[in-house]
Amino acid sequence: MKFRQQEDDRSFGGDLPVGDLLGNQQLDFLVYRSENSVEGGAVQPCFLGAFTSDGSILWQKGEGGYQPNRPGPVALYDIDGDGHDEVICLFATRKNLDPFSMQGVELQILNGSDGSIIKSARPPLILSANGEGANWVHQRILVAHLSDAQRPQDFIIKLGKMLLAFDRDLNVLWTYDNENDSYQNCPAYIPSLGDIDGDGRNEINGGYYLLNEDGKVLWEKKLGKNMDSVTIHYWDDANKKRAFCSGEGFIMDEKGDTILMLGAEIVLHGQELRVANFDPHSTGPEMAIRYEGHKPAVRIFNTSGEVLSEFVLNDSPNHTGMEAIFWHGKNAPALLYNGGAHWQGNGTHLASFMELPTPPSGPKRQGWYHCIPLDISGDDGEEVLVYNPWDKDLFIFAAPRENWMDLKPFHPTVRQYNVRLMD
Repeated sequence: MKFRQQEDDRSFGGDLPVGDLLGNQQLDFLVYRSENSVEGGAVQPCFLGAFTSDGSILWQKGEGGYQPNRPGPVALYDIDGDGHDEVICLFATRKNLDPFSMQGVELQILNGSDGSIIKSARPPLILSANGEGANWVHQRILVAHLSDAQRPQDFIIKLGKMLLAFDRDLNVLWTYDNENDSYQNCPAYIPSLGDIDGDGRNEINGGYYLLNEDGKVLWEKKLGKNMDSVTIHYWDDANKKRAFCSGEGFIMDEKGDTILMLGAEIVLHGQELRVANFDPHSTGPEMAIRYEGHKPAVRIFNTSGEVLSEFVLNDSPNHTGMEAIFWHGKNAPALLYNGGAHWQGNGTHLASFMELPTPPSGPKRQGWYHCIPLDISGDDGEEVLVYNPWDKDLFIFAAPRENWMDLKPFHPTVRQYNVRLMD
């Protein structure tokens, strides 16, 4: 399937969160542009535009701006439980902002159907944040299950080296700041959320720390260098989740004990990390690591730390964008997506997606082919939405099975609202 925005003076590019903005169980999109295009500067969204999967524009907010140089602080999620997604964002309320300051930025929750403001706040900790440190450019909003409610009703803002937790009424629940903030020696650019202790609420894995739902430090350890990617996933025990940390390949438990350490000689620079059942002949899930930084080399490890396969992926902008995709369903081995191609866990290049436009010239990260996993067709596998933020075309690829064109109701999951986009 190929979607294209309407050709009029309101067409726009930008980064691309997805969700159900109208509450009609259909896929909708939101794009945004940023006040600043400075390399290494803040994101500061200043324009939002929402549209449906047939290209119809729902609403727009703000004006002007530039293509974001990285994914930023915008998330789609039904935080109030009314049946359709809201837009949670940091938004620039005036022009000509300093890219290294959050003065002039407001925290907003918007009605997904029309873009109107439901709630807004100017938390002092956000307004006083500045652009110091290696982590400043990495700003995200992550939906979090921090309370004892039956569903997630909170969110965490990753703003530089600081984490701020909010409830759905924009009250600050807690904050956290890690002292490590130099290049190659800072926590993960994007923390990961998951329930490690089994209480139904989220822990937060930052690679150099693990927090519980109240922001309490469960452990702080300066593990390996290049802690670029982290996750929380089942591993050696089918009923127990662990904290995965790409820097030198650490797997930790909730107490801070090391379950597995691969070491710097095996994981030279852990740029991206994904965990899934990639190998049907191996017991338990496997861990895929892009182990030489911004290069296409990948190693896949079993639960004992043995290398099951080692291969070179296709080139992708900035050599990022790796994702586990359940192409044939949750009960079949996952595929590894990278830059418009699918790979099997044994290193077999399965397919390259056709029709994708050539990435633009200029900084490589500006030509990324983001992959967002989706489940919208009548089969039991995941589809992938692939796009280039500099282009107006969106592509959804699906396995060519008999009923793949029978679209079913779309219900956003954590795979969409907390999508693991790297840059």
